[in-house]
Parts: sequence; C-alpha cells; structure tokens
Amino acid sequence: MAITATSALWFLPFVLPICFYVMFTDMAQMRITNQAVVVLALVFVVVGLFVLPFNTYLWRLLGLVTVLVIGVVLNAAGVMGAGDSKFLAAGAPFVALGDLRMLMALFMAVTLASVATHRLAKHSPLRRLAPDWASWSQAKKFPMGLALGATLAVYLILGAKYGA
Repeated sequence: MAITATSALWFLPFVLPICFYVMFTDMAQMRITNQAVVVLALVFVVVGLFVLPFNTYLWRLLGLVTVLVIGVVLNAAGVMGAGDSKFLAAGAPFVALGDLRMLMALFMAVTLASVATHRLAKHSPLRRLAPDWASWSQAKKFPMGLALGATLAVYLILGAKYGA
C-alpha cells in the first residue's frame, strides 16, 4: 500500500469514530451531517500537517477540492446525494494516490457487502433493534454513508497493518 502505516495509525483513532457516526446517521436519518464532514476534514488538516510531508499534504488538500467539485457536479446531476459528495471530498485526502485502484476495489466489495447486509437486516428480526430508522422504509435509495464510512475505516485499518 502507498499510505504509510504511521500516517494511517495517526489518522485512525480520529477518523474511525467519525466513520461510525456517518454510518449510523445515514442509516437512521438518511443523511450525512455537515458537522461530521467538517470534523473529518479538520482531522486531516490538523493531523495531516504533522504526519505527512508538506508537499504530500498540499497535494492531498488539492484532492479534497477536486473531489468536492466533482461531487457538486454529480449531486447537481442527481447522481448522488449532497452528504455523500461532501463525505467523499472530506475523506479523499486520507487516501494515498497510489492506493486509488485498490480503494476502488475495496469500495465495490464494501458496497456489495453493505447492501446485502442492510437488506438482510431490513427483512429480519434485527430490524426490531432500530425500528424507526429511515433507511428501512426507502424503496430505491440506499444509505451510502454505510458503505463510504466502512470503506474509509477499512482502508485506514489496512493501511495501519500493511502500509509502507
């Protein structure tokens, strides 16, 4: 992996709770809060300054802006939700460019697992644990925060274990 184990280990304790929060709120309310996105971006801005070479840090901040612009366009086109776009942008700087291919494969696998797990839970007795979640009643929409948050969390966990 291109991400260093050191940077992944430094990011992980701050990012992991945010990922869990995003996964929970998207399933419960079908929304990713602006506060979660801002805190995620701030974690990178503050921690990244100490754990990444300055040149790498600046390039990854440029990645945040790039992904945000693309996300705004995709949101305007109705392809994805605004919260998903903002979370992708805030999460982008945590990903080393050399890991982009691996991240896309990881995202596809996590998305398939998330959809299957969510659908199974929706139609099982597990639903009674959280009967009021908004995601249960969605016919065509899926809480992508579940997959997005899990992907970033798993990426950083893998980076901490197998990173450069």
